[in-house]
Amino acid sequence: MNNASEPSNVVDLSQRLDPRSERVGELLVTVRGLATKRLHALASNMFENIDDALFDLAEKAENNAAQTQFFDGMREVRKKRAIVERTFLGQVARDLADFSAGRTRAPDSDANARPLANIELSLVGENELEESLAITSMIGKNEQRLARALFAVNQRLSVICGGAKMDDASNPVGPASLAGAFRQAMRELMVEVRVKLIIYKLFDRYVLAGIDELYDDINNELAAAGVLPQLRHEIPTRRSDAPAPIGPVSAAVAPAQVAAPVTDAAAAEFMQSLHALFSARRGDAAVLGTGGMPLATGPLPSATELLGALTLLQSQIAVLPSNAAPLATQADVTRDVAQLKEQLLAQIGQLRGQQTAHVSGMDEDTIDLVGMLFEFILEDHNLPAEMQVMLARLQIPYLKVGLLDRRMFAHKSHPARQLLDALADAAKGWSAEADRDGRLFDKVKSIVERLLHEFDDDVAIFTKLAAELQDFLDVSRKRAELAEQRVAESTRGREKLEHARRRAAQEIVGRIGGASLPPLVYGVLTRAWANYIVLTLLRQGEESHEFRESLRFIDEFIASARPVHDLNSRRDLRAMLPGIERGLRRGLAAVAFQEADTEQLLAQLHAFYRQQLGEAAPETASGTIVASVMPLPEAIQAIEEPVAAPEPDDEVDSLLDEAFDERYLAQARELKVGQWLEFVAADGTTDRAKLSWISPISGRYLFVNRRGLKVADHSLAGLAQAFANGTARVLDSTLLFDRAMDAIVEKLRQPEG
Repeated sequence: MNNASEPSNVVDLSQRLDPRSERVGELLVTVRGLATKRLHALASNMFENIDDALFDLAEKAENNAAQTQFFDGMREVRKKRAIVERTFLGQVARDLADFSAGRTRAPDSDANARPLANIELSLVGENELEESLAITSMIGKNEQRLARALFAVNQRLSVICGGAKMDDASNPVGPASLAGAFRQAMRELMVEVRVKLIIYKLFDRYVLAGIDELYDDINNELAAAGVLPQLRHEIPTRRSDAPAPIGPVSAAVAPAQVAAPVTDAAAAEFMQSLHALFSARRGDAAVLGTGGMPLATGPLPSATELLGALTLLQSQIAVLPSNAAPLATQADVTRDVAQLKEQLLAQIGQLRGQQTAHVSGMDEDTIDLVGMLFEFILEDHNLPAEMQVMLARLQIPYLKVGLLDRRMFAHKSHPARQLLDALADAAKGWSAEADRDGRLFDKVKSIVERLLHEFDDDVAIFTKLAAELQDFLDVSRKRAELAEQRVAESTRGREKLEHARRRAAQEIVGRIGGASLPPLVYGVLTRAWANYIVLTLLRQGEESHEFRESLRFIDEFIASARPVHDLNSRRDLRAMLPGIERGLRRGLAAVAFQEADTEQLLAQLHAFYRQQLGEAAPETASGTIVASVMPLPEAIQAIEEPVAAPEPDDEVDSLLDEAFDERYLAQARELKVGQWLEFVAADGTTDRAKLSWISPISGRYLFVNRRGLKVADHSLAGLAQAFANGTARVLDSTLLFDRAMDAIVEKLRQPEG
């Protein structure tokens, strides 16, 4: 006990000032001036950084749509910066004016403004919930970080306003009021929620992170003015805002035995809405037991009893053999998931020495919610069956987390939720073929084993394991990216070559038309010269001077093979021949013709042209020179019968002609690089592959496994056909926990059939 002579740390709120006094007015003007000056500087700094941050994100955007969002956000912020800043500071000024006039805001007034029915409808809607979560998260973090200074500001402002109660929520310069004022100002911006959330993060980083000095200024000024100058920053224990348990609870339960409360408005709303849904779904089952018999009466299990019983059940699973991946079938695991509540109650009964058939309403909601989460995992086609069974072993650790901290269900940033999402995302691309060395499977398995063996009540282990998993995935991703890049470059090279060969064939065939060329001339064009055009296209491209010259040579060479009947045509042919010889020598040298082969070919052509000009008779009656073909070195690939390959649109048209369903083509067109698909082979085996690259030349889709190795490539029409046949299926890219919560809420809203 403190000695009576020792100074008291408790603030005597009888020390209060008359809010109407001149002195109070001066102090309030001082506080308002300090707040306006400091917040204006912080807000200006934030807006300077918003532009840079959005620009950096636009440069690193994963696709054009995301990049457009960031650039649009930059333009909108630049255009409306002044009005947003003015609205924010104006709202803060109004809050301070209301405080000066004695109109203090009731805590949590915004959270209680909407009826539960309306909250329920908006909970799963992403935009409003994400915005609320971002704000409540930053408020909670900063209230905790600034607790001592904020407590002192609350006490001193309480004295100024006549002793009225002042807490973090009603403080006009507290994190809650400032965040609320900024949210009001953000309504001026017409931006995507993704951009809005980034701006909220920057508000947290540049404004709320800098209000320490504002609180120091206010405390120093008020203390110097004689307002609680001896105040010590003693922070009272905060009242728990956990919902009251449903049913009788032993009065002897110590505070440490109570499960962690839901400590922010969004999470509390979420759990209240779920409680309403669960209660409506249970109906009479909440009053009657399984056979219509009344439930056993008695004290409800405390949080300590629930966690202790779960720890015992967890230890029983943890001692199973570590090689127990196939220790149970899918049906076995599904049954175990469904029976966990019954096992938990039985375990509590054994610990108590008496039958226990019920728990508090909120605890029962949590148990059922986690059970439905893991039922979803076992039914989720996004996960391979082996990974479903593996992850389902985590039901007890996640139930313990849910009982300790129900914010897991509402906050995407919760470490336990992030770990499960990361495990599921890694497992999505897993297959036995792609993981022959078992590295990924073993990593997931080791994380599951460590949670079962090591997790008691410290949620920090989830953060640690998530970091380890991320390090492992980063190393694997770097290896895969190198392999994926080689596959893409190889495929791109082959496609460019094939496209160049088709283009060369089209140009040669189109220019020959229906003309009947001597075999020697036809052979030069379709062999050596075709290869030269291919090389020119690959090196210089279609817009180059060299390519145009190669096409002009084709026309001149074909013209030189036409029969010569008069003096003018002989003169024209003689004028053409030097250019033909120069062009041919250059082209043959480019495609690695040996000099001896070139001279042999030119000798044959000279003999042919002498015949054309009537300067030499054919060697034989059959005209062997005219009928001969050019020598073809082994290094030269012939294009014997150049034909144009069908264009992708032709394939699509043929499918549409057969009444092919357009929605499958649309599904294929909407695929984005990075999406995962599951392919079913003819023998029924499945493989998972990621869309790595879409060819800008042929439009073909290249798929690789998680090691970056090629699994398949499909045309647009072929992929659409696979969707139609059921041999290809797109895997959902939404995070597992989000999909599960959406599905659970939807299921709870449906009447039981």
